[in-house]
Amino acid sequence: MKKLVLQMQTSVDGFVGANEEHSWQLWEWGDESAWDGALKQDFNAVFAGVDTILLSRKMAQEGYLTHWGNAARKFPRDPFYAFAQRIVDARKVVLSNKLKQSDWKPAWERTSVASGDLPREVDALKAGEGGDMAVFGGAGFASALIAAGLVDEFQLFVNPAVLGAGRRLFDQGGFTNLRLLGSKAYACGMVVNRYAPAG
Repeated sequence: MKKLVLQMQTSVDGFVGANEEHSWQLWEWGDESAWDGALKQDFNAVFAGVDTILLSRKMAQEGYLTHWGNAARKFPRDPFYAFAQRIVDARKVVLSNKLKQSDWKPAWERTSVASGDLPREVDALKAGEGGDMAVFGGAGFASALIAAGLVDEFQLFVNPAVLGAGRRLFDQGGFTNLRLLGSKAYACGMVVNRYAPAG
């Protein structure tokens, strides 16, 4: 059975997005990154076991696939950007009731659309063959997956910043106990905490 791994950057106080313009992430997905070598290596290791990426309609339409496709072409020999080529090569599934397969741009290779019935679609994908599935946001989509009890592993990349307010990840799900799978601090100031639902 495949796992669904949710990976998101957060602030120390648990926000995944700022209400105001703050530069709070050590890497904001541009060409410059303050991540250290060990974090970059561990980040890429996650992708080695992933063969499917779940996306919200918004992430697909707002350029996620184009962005990482461009990064894979721009940095073909940079070992840090190996994950970008994995994103290009992986199967992508957009869960949406508003988008149709005919809406796809030709550049969105290996991408299909499935209904927005999250439990049905994710359970069917988990029952399939191959590696694990990953989801990287956005906040509303991730929160809906959490509320539906579909996430098997949380990988929270905690940035050394306090936002005070913003978008939260666990707004929809109510009380949940989690079991710590591991925690690792990095020289750049990032701490990656991994959890699974308890029980």
